[in-house]
Amino acid sequence: MVVKVPNTSEINCSGIILAGGMNKRMHGRNKALIKLHHRRFLDHILGTLHECFSRCLIVTREPSVYVEWDAKIVSDRFDVRSPLTGIHAGLISMDSGYAFVTSCDAPLLKKEVIDILVEAIEPGIDVITPASGGYYQPMCAIYSARCAGIIEQMLHRRELKVDLLYERIRLKTIPYARFEAVDPRLTSFFNVNTPEDLKKAREMYGGKFDP
Repeated sequence: MVVKVPNTSEINCSGIILAGGMNKRMHGRNKALIKLHHRRFLDHILGTLHECFSRCLIVTREPSVYVEWDAKIVSDRFDVRSPLTGIHAGLISMDSGYAFVTSCDAPLLKKEVIDILVEAIEPGIDVITPASGGYYQPMCAIYSARCAGIIEQMLHRRELKVDLLYERIRLKTIPYARFEAVDPRLTSFFNVNTPEDLKKAREMYGGKFDP
């Protein structure tokens, strides 16, 4: 997607999906491959991202699993378990100034939510995230390529929490109420981490079940 913003020319934005979790709470099942109404989570998410962006990346520790999808496959550069590791790998591998970042366990993500975040891009802002009070949605947010260097320093120091990044960059938050206008149940923020979450996701999708 090419975005027009004030006081600048064209800003390019890519889509990044993090698919590097250990899936412990899903008993080892690869969440990207779990089905929701006959389509894998990754099919849902990547399909939504392709509606918004011409370039998409999948960050993973198992590149061979994802070769069939229409996306650039990249691997972590740090052997550290943290969302920051995947965000870093995606940011240094893209050819745009910004990226929308999500995870492979958010199959109910809506294009309209992404549109709100992308439209909020402005010069000098490093991260744009939904927020409610002090709670953020780091896996449904826009990141500037400028964040890569700061994240790299953090990973070297084993500072692994995304909130610590937010303390060090120029952060723009958008209240949940803005997103409720296009996603009343805020399903875009729902991550499937457990079998119980999967059941709930299927109910929210419309009670459509798969093996």
